[in-house]
Amino acid sequence: MKRTDNVDIKDKVQIEVSTMNWGPCVVKLRILDDFKKILLDEARNTEIDFRDKLAGQIAKERGYNEKQREKIIPFLSPYLGVYDECFQRFQNERYKSKPEYALTALWCNFQRQYEFNPPHDHDGKLSFVIYLSIPEPLKKENEAYKGRSCGPGGIQFMYGDGPRDCVSYLSYFPKEGDMFIFPAWLKHWVSPYNSDCVRVSVSGNVHDSAPLNQVKKGSLVKEVDPKEHEEYIKELKKKL
Repeated sequence: MKRTDNVDIKDKVQIEVSTMNWGPCVVKLRILDDFKKILLDEARNTEIDFRDKLAGQIAKERGYNEKQREKIIPFLSPYLGVYDECFQRFQNERYKSKPEYALTALWCNFQRQYEFNPPHDHDGKLSFVIYLSIPEPLKKENEAYKGRSCGPGGIQFMYGDGPRDCVSYLSYFPKEGDMFIFPAWLKHWVSPYNSDCVRVSVSGNVHDSAPLNQVKKGSLVKEVDPKEHEEYIKELKKKL
């Protein structure tokens, strides 16, 4: 059983929520161009090697520094607010108190030919991945794929070892600007591909209820009402 809802916020952000008979809440969003641009610009200006903190078989994985994360957090905040709203609808239950989030890790993946991410999970409460650049050769390779999995360069989420008549995975081949937010404990992986090109994505981990003395300055995520998202971004751009 699958339920797909589309939510438009001022005709700018469309959220697709797929509810499967497996349990976890995975939310798919489309990010604004301004958000995509700042992620790409900052990724090109960091040389922090993040590979020793990750599971991926990817040669170039770069972490954003604290100053860069502070610049990015205001753009990220509305999307976490959208996830909260969708999760409450998914659970059919409202929060007694709204969670306080802290962005504890943020990195950029420059995935190349034959590279991949094996099955793994993340630290924290929520994790996300945002796709910034998907070259045309990779798109064509995935379109030509005839198998049952997510195909070359796709992402697959897996939950449990249920009976054969139960859905235990979600598979997607993402588009540029797609964002997935999901529980950090949810097992997932990224398939390799044969095309000689670089696919760029950004991933991050978010903790909730983190003790303030354990959170670096600038990591706390300010809550923003999703309905005010467009005006919020306009004001934010004036300050940059």
